[in-house]
Amino acid sequence: MEKELFIPQVVKWAQAHGFKEIQANMEGYETPKSYERAADNEKFIPDVTGVNMFNRHYLEVSMKTEHLRGSISKWKLLSELAGMKGAKLYLLAPRGHVRFTREIIIQYNIPAEVIKLD
Repeated sequence: MEKELFIPQVVKWAQAHGFKEIQANMEGYETPKSYERAADNEKFIPDVTGVNMFNRHYLEVSMKTEHLRGSISKWKLLSELAGMKGAKLYLLAPRGHVRFTREIIIQYNIPAEVIKLD
């Protein structure tokens, strides 16, 4: 299952929860600002961002994947950025991926809120 298929659901969740100025890494939306990691110049583009309570939060689709290292790096970076701005990282996991996501953020000590996507 492709992660991109869940981005519209994340956008709907964000809208339903009062997020404004939503940017999404999908057609029809402004693409979120990309971030580059100084250590290796790797670029990260958040799946979705939105403003709530004056802060821009990051919303990511979380799925079991063989590219786990990349996901963990991205989540660590986004949670750090969110923390510096008084914002949050939300990891939205489709059914079957929630427990996995919770285990990863505990194992790697990533401050994030895990949300189950229906």
